[in-house]
Amino acid sequence: MTSSVFRADLLASRVAFVTGGSSGINKGIARRFIEHGAKVVIVARDPTRLEAARSELDALAPGHVLAISADVRDGAAMEAAATNGRQAFGPYDIVIAGAAGNFLGPAEKLSSNAFAAVIDIDLKGTFHTFKSCHPHLAPAARLIAISAPQAQLPMALQAHVCAAKAGIEALVRTLAVEWGGVTGPRVNALSPGLVAGTYGAEIFLKMVGESALVGAQPIPRLVSLDEVADAVLFLAGPSGDYITGHTLAIDGGIGLPTVAGNAITAAAQRALAASGR
Repeated sequence: MTSSVFRADLLASRVAFVTGGSSGINKGIARRFIEHGAKVVIVARDPTRLEAARSELDALAPGHVLAISADVRDGAAMEAAATNGRQAFGPYDIVIAGAAGNFLGPAEKLSSNAFAAVIDIDLKGTFHTFKSCHPHLAPAARLIAISAPQAQLPMALQAHVCAAKAGIEALVRTLAVEWGGVTGPRVNALSPGLVAGTYGAEIFLKMVGESALVGAQPIPRLVSLDEVADAVLFLAGPSGDYITGHTLAIDGGIGLPTVAGNAITAAAQRALAASGR
C-alpha cells in the first residue's frame, strides 16, 4: 500500500475490531489502521490465513495486532471474540464488519442453502459483529459495514448478494437511529466497487476483462485498495463524527443511472453461458 493522505497519528491510542481481517479489503483496512497508530483485533475463520495476516501486520508495529479465529455466523463465538479483544486492548473506537462471500448463480438454480450462505455471512455476520461489540464500545465509536453496489444496483446472477447487501444498508440506517446520541456510535457503510488486486476482482477480470466490467462507469477503472482504506479512515477519524446512517460509495459512479449495471450483467451472463454452468 502507498502512503496515506491522512496524518500518521490519526488513530493513535484507538482500538479497532475488524472481521474478515485475514485477507483482501479488510486486511488492507487493518493495515491502514495500524499505519496510523491504532491497535487492531482481526477476526477470521481460517486459523492458517489468520496467523499469516497477523504476522504480516505485526511486523508493522509489534504488539499492535491480535488475531482471533471466529465465525461471524456464530453469535456466541463473536461475543467471545469481542470480549477477548476488549480485554487485550480496551474499548473499541472502530468496528469494521467486513466478512463477506460471493459467487455467481442464477436465482432459479440457487438452493436454499446457497442463498442462506451469503445472507448468513454478510447480513447476519454484520449484525453479530456490531451486536457483540456494542457492550465494549468507546464513546462515539465508529461502526462501519462493508457493503457493495449490489445493495442499490440490481444485478442478474446476484440475487443472494443484492439481498444481503441491501439488508446491511437497512441495518446500518436502523442502528444509527436506535443507537444514536452524542456519545452513541456513528453507524455507516462503505460501498466500494471492484477493488484491484483482491480475489473477488480477479475472478471477474479473468471471466470478462476490465473493459467489460468498468468501461461504462463515469470513472472507468477499478478502485484501489489504498482508496478504499483511506475512505474508511475518513469515516473512522474525526471527520466522521457528524456522519451516521449513510453509505459512502467509492465505486466510480457505477450506482448512477447509467448503462454500467446492464453492461456488467450482460458480461457476467455471457461468461456463465460460455463456462457451461
